[in-house]
Amino acid sequence: MNTDSAHTGHAGEPERLEGRRSSPHRVVIIGSGFGGLFTAQALRKAPVEITLVAKTTHHLFQPLLYQVATGILSEGEIAPTTREILSKQDNAQVVLGEVTEIDVKARTVTSQLLGRTTVQPYDSLVVAAGAGQSYFGNDQFATHAPGMKSIDDALELRGRIFGMFELAEASTDPSDVERLLTFVVVGAGPTGVEMAGQIAELSRRTLRRDFRSIDPTRARVILLDAAPAVLPPFGERLGEKAQDKLEKIGVEVQLGAKVVNVDATGIEVEDADGTRRRIESVCKVWAAGVAASPLGKQLAEQTGAGIDRAGRVEVLPDLTLPGHPEVFVIGDMMSLDRLPGVAQVAIQGGRHAAKEIQGWVAGKRTGNPFKYHDKGSMATISRFSAVAKIGGVQFSGFLAWLVWLAVHLVYIIGFKHRLTTLLHWTVSFIGRGRSERTCTEQQIFARAALQRLGDNFAPSLPPKSDEAPSWTGAARSPVPTQPTPDANGRAATRV
Repeated sequence: MNTDSAHTGHAGEPERLEGRRSSPHRVVIIGSGFGGLFTAQALRKAPVEITLVAKTTHHLFQPLLYQVATGILSEGEIAPTTREILSKQDNAQVVLGEVTEIDVKARTVTSQLLGRTTVQPYDSLVVAAGAGQSYFGNDQFATHAPGMKSIDDALELRGRIFGMFELAEASTDPSDVERLLTFVVVGAGPTGVEMAGQIAELSRRTLRRDFRSIDPTRARVILLDAAPAVLPPFGERLGEKAQDKLEKIGVEVQLGAKVVNVDATGIEVEDADGTRRRIESVCKVWAAGVAASPLGKQLAEQTGAGIDRAGRVEVLPDLTLPGHPEVFVIGDMMSLDRLPGVAQVAIQGGRHAAKEIQGWVAGKRTGNPFKYHDKGSMATISRFSAVAKIGGVQFSGFLAWLVWLAVHLVYIIGFKHRLTTLLHWTVSFIGRGRSERTCTEQQIFARAALQRLGDNFAPSLPPKSDEAPSWTGAARSPVPTQPTPDANGRAATRV
């Protein structure tokens, strides 16, 4: 080991691997999104022991969540299991659990799963826990306006969207029908634009012949945003093109409209002139704002790193934290040079972290600054129509849509998923069918049912083998038990 190796931003600190307790080098990765998964895969040939800890069993291709919500794709096509992806990577294991604590001094990560607490020691840590939906301090809005950050969100929205047409068909009250067939999407960024466009196409193409008492093509789709433009990061020209196309397919674009209240049957907005008005709507979708994982606050408090308004950690140029060159923060959790929260930033950040870790293990000079290569931004509006900004080139329409299709197929994990996705796209875009239209009451009302159980409810396994083999509810422990690593430095688990 070269003890003279340098690390930008950590001059004068002890060598990073000093005092490590096991061999090979232990790498703990938090999160199974783009950042976490690509870090693990980039280390597949490295002499390291990888533990990927995630609160879900799958890797989520989040840019296509709206297609699950609108019945184009199944959840399995955009969320392959993490274990399957890493099954042939002998130096990697997957641990299911939600990380509750990171101790940078002890170099441990604590996670919980159904009342069980696990502690993972590390030599290198990559924090890629991602971001959740932000309601800008109004978290109560989530009950009536689900976000678009998880499979649960998408399935709930699928149930709500298709369920509105079913309820409207069964109603004899014209005012109820109007309220049920008014869909409001909050947020005119890429997710909001894509969601609004697909709901409009769903009502005007897919469902137009399926009902007898209602006319689905008369459904209102409203896209709201407090900003003065659609797709602000894409620039004025592409934003205007996107807005024109949305309006042609029936989306009402309302800009300069700030949401001030959301309830079960409507949404209240405040226009730029200060006037308030109400939109009667049962189905609302929240696609505005993100908030980084609360783990960012823990890291900031322990390392002295800054944290921005969205909860992202201000990292050093090499994506590490002050005084802790062994801790990388990547993806939606990091704040550096105003980089956007997109998949490519997470992917490239993960590969950078993996390269640095390999360098440390090999005793090479590290601390190289992260260099992001912008591969462009794209958003679909409707079938055969998209906008794209790649480098200095801006284009829209059918060509942009083809590029969007190709790029998203490339980044879908696995040949099987690419093939089935392409088949479903063919059915949906060339024809008018959507194969994933199944919805259940449980999808729609599970969130509300969990909320009624209270903040202290958490599912848990029976503590004894002779008890009834059923899922039970238990109060969340305010201070999780923290077992210590065993004599070999491996995680100790306690039930």
